[in-house]
Amino acid sequence: MKNFINLKDISAKDLRKIITDAKKRKIARKKLNNLEVDKGSPLKGKLLIQMFEKSSLRTRLSFYLAIKQLGGSTLTLRPNELHLSKGAESLEDTAKILSNFGNAFMLRTNSDKKLEEFKKYLSIPIINGLSPSSHPTQILSDIFTVEEVKKKPISKLNICWIGDSNNVLNSLIAASVKFSFKLSIGCPKRFEPGKEIKKWVNKNNKKIHIFNDPIKAVVGADVIFSDKVISLNDKGNKRKKIQAFKNFKINKKLMRFAKKNFTFLHCLPRGDEVSEDVFLGKHSHVWQQALNRVHVQKSILLYCLGKLR
Repeated sequence: MKNFINLKDISAKDLRKIITDAKKRKIARKKLNNLEVDKGSPLKGKLLIQMFEKSSLRTRLSFYLAIKQLGGSTLTLRPNELHLSKGAESLEDTAKILSNFGNAFMLRTNSDKKLEEFKKYLSIPIINGLSPSSHPTQILSDIFTVEEVKKKPISKLNICWIGDSNNVLNSLIAASVKFSFKLSIGCPKRFEPGKEIKKWVNKNNKKIHIFNDPIKAVVGADVIFSDKVISLNDKGNKRKKIQAFKNFKINKKLMRFAKKNFTFLHCLPRGDEVSEDVFLGKHSHVWQQALNRVHVQKSILLYCLGKLR
């Protein structure tokens, strides 16, 4: 049994094995419909229990299809319907019930502490579907997409992030260490990655390049990543944040400084941080990126359940 909570805690070898498996599985499904099962039904009879404390579209749909295509089934719980959310049952007892009924638990949560508590009491694998500090399933899928589009290992590419320092960027930074690729980050000074993140990168003998000028960040980039600058959970002064990022908009003018054949990726949902012509332009692969979540999450499930080939 293996958990999938943070890319920092998983070996580079295992992360590469997950991506390699996902590539093979995607190729093998070319002639299959969404709900047709993979050959061998590797997770036949297995139940994935999902719980979403935050809104979800791509993660919800992709995990549903992932377990179905592997021959298993899924059950989605609503937090407000559980005794746990009403304080009538402890997290420990809830975790033991989940372990008795399911084979894996995927949690999308507002609390990193809750992820760790569930990990402590569950006897089945737990998968982080998004937490305040990390979005590992998203970024591993994004690496899959980058290599699929560019047809070369991500270690040979210059990767750029333009936007806020959030959970998605945290996982991208972790990935830059695990997969040894150059990462340039463009963001205003007060929105740079935190000290703990920088400390961890330095501890692992790697380096991320942070620029407070978006042009300097994007120069020579093969791939540009972004995310919504104003999220649903932003509690600060949104007007001031929008003002701080006004010069960091991803548009054709900024993209002139990237490589001519640059690739644009966005984890969605999108906001005003990217112009329509870039988001829907020939360099954008956002829909392919979203669909690839299914293939990679299948291999993550197999990894967690000890079935990765």
